[in-house]
Amino acid sequence: MSNPQQLRYSKEHEWLSAAEDGVSTVGITEHAANALGDVVYVELPAVGATVTAGESCGELESTKSVSDLYAPVDGEIVEVNEDVSGDPSLVNSAPFEGGWLFKVKITGEPDDLLSADEYAAFITG
Repeated sequence: MSNPQQLRYSKEHEWLSAAEDGVSTVGITEHAANALGDVVYVELPAVGATVTAGESCGELESTKSVSDLYAPVDGEIVEVNEDVSGDPSLVNSAPFEGGWLFKVKITGEPDDLLSADEYAAFITG
């Protein structure tokens, strides 16, 4: 399992792209997607909603369980991935590409986001 080097990661297993014009893309990691199993339903935050780093902003439902989706940063939701709403399996098949979840205009960023190497060390304990 490889975590793209250009992304940053939360300890709740979300990834965050580098900001372009203050907007970053968010998804869950391959590790989280594998742990969840087959994702069958995704509840995403609404466009225009304000999210707070470390707080729940949606849900991912799999054949095994329901897990909260956490915001890795503070900000405003500017776009959600409608493709994932229609085909939740994209979260499993392409967590870093077509399975992204939402885009957020960042207003605040926590100090504890991890690099790819730090995240790899975190998940292997």
